[in-house]
Amino acid sequence: MKTAKNQNRKRKPLSLYYLRPPLIFSAFLRPSLQIFLSIPLSMASGSVNKLSRFAIVLLFSLSCFSLTSTEAYDVFDPNGNITIKWDIMSWTSDGYVATVSMINYYQYRHIQAPGWTLGWTWAKKEVIWSMLGGQTTEQGDCSKYKANIPHCCKKDPTVVDLLPGTMYNLQAANCCKGGVLSSWAQDPVNAISSFQLTVGASGTTNKTVRLPKNFILKAPGPGYTCGPARIVKPTKFVLPDRRRATQAMMTWNVTCTYSQFLAQKTPTCCVSLSSFYNDTIVNCPTCTCGCRNKGDPQSCIKADSPHLASVVSGQVKSGNSGPLVRCTSHMCPIRIHWHVKLNYKEYWRVKITITNFNYRMNYTQWNLVVQHPNFDNLTQVFSFNYKPLTPYARFNDTAMLWGLKYYNDLLMEAGPSGNVQSELLFRKDESTFTLDKGWAFPRRIYFNGDNCVMPPPDSYPWLPSSSPRAGFSLPTSATVIMLSILLLWASE
Repeated sequence: MKTAKNQNRKRKPLSLYYLRPPLIFSAFLRPSLQIFLSIPLSMASGSVNKLSRFAIVLLFSLSCFSLTSTEAYDVFDPNGNITIKWDIMSWTSDGYVATVSMINYYQYRHIQAPGWTLGWTWAKKEVIWSMLGGQTTEQGDCSKYKANIPHCCKKDPTVVDLLPGTMYNLQAANCCKGGVLSSWAQDPVNAISSFQLTVGASGTTNKTVRLPKNFILKAPGPGYTCGPARIVKPTKFVLPDRRRATQAMMTWNVTCTYSQFLAQKTPTCCVSLSSFYNDTIVNCPTCTCGCRNKGDPQSCIKADSPHLASVVSGQVKSGNSGPLVRCTSHMCPIRIHWHVKLNYKEYWRVKITITNFNYRMNYTQWNLVVQHPNFDNLTQVFSFNYKPLTPYARFNDTAMLWGLKYYNDLLMEAGPSGNVQSELLFRKDESTFTLDKGWAFPRRIYFNGDNCVMPPPDSYPWLPSSSPRAGFSLPTSATVIMLSILLLWASE
């Protein structure tokens, strides 16, 4: 008997799985919106009904598509965020001693080297007398102090984590990782970073202390947006013997969320597809992550260039941290290839290959998030760690994959060793399994928390027995909709 879950899944149209955020579609609609908004008011009185019908058709057309999301909400990790917790542990003669903890609640987004930086703006004229487990990047102007010189006198200090191997008398709990934070699903123990600071000229009671403002988190680049500090219940600390609990004098939290739209102008990864039943290899879309700049020879490097070694070593020595990718049609630093490898009687098998095209970047503690409806019947994963992501209890169609420690958790820079691969074995569900219409390919793939660009649905490898498909594409559909709107406007 078919379960309700399988029945619901089978009834779901294939287009809901494959419809990607059409960037070009918004480009078609944007001029129309500008035209609509620029209509003179003198025309409005005689064209109210016409404008109303035009607006309704336009809004309906927009609602038929999933446009690119610019907010920080992630359907696979709806509760993900980085929480900064500020605990005042004791009072001093002119301020307080506080422990600042940074907790990464993102399931699959981590912060890798060169690590995080945290900044804020003081509400009054506070100074930092001393720090443990972290340090500010600048001291600022402390010339008014004659005897004891503060660690930092800047109105807007920026703090970084200390490096591993720091002297013990400068350390604090959960410090000294070079700013690296693991994702919560991969390694929750190392998903926390802390430092301690002694603050002066701040007030010495809960009523006189003012909360810092304008928190800025970089990891190490942009992408994170932090909300205002909010006072919460004081944190409680249970002693090791668990017979007594103490609590902070005062606690406030700051929540920071990530947006891929704010982090970079272009995508960072793409997906290619192939299968055993079709000789077609569907490559990443052209210019997915930018196009080759023929006028700038440093925009990319050909794999067979005789000067490859000298260019790469020279870029590293110069300290340039920007991407230096291999010249490809897609120009992405990371490509994920999904190959439908074998079809057994009761099982089917997939091979996943992650290739690094960036000559400057080693990806440490990388992870992959894949959405496919057959993950509820996943039988075995080879050479990767696996964890199901089920933010919604009814659905088990999303998996998180990452490398084995000391084996393939380091994705090397571009070159012969710049790839990792694994195979997945799925049990067939007779009610849903098919190789027809691209069902065997993933619906969505994330690499290190960034959404990777999928090929257009009409290019997927189809079974040889399948009839030729109608030429459906998002740009074409956008054109048809716009022509329909114009015809409606002209017919009035």
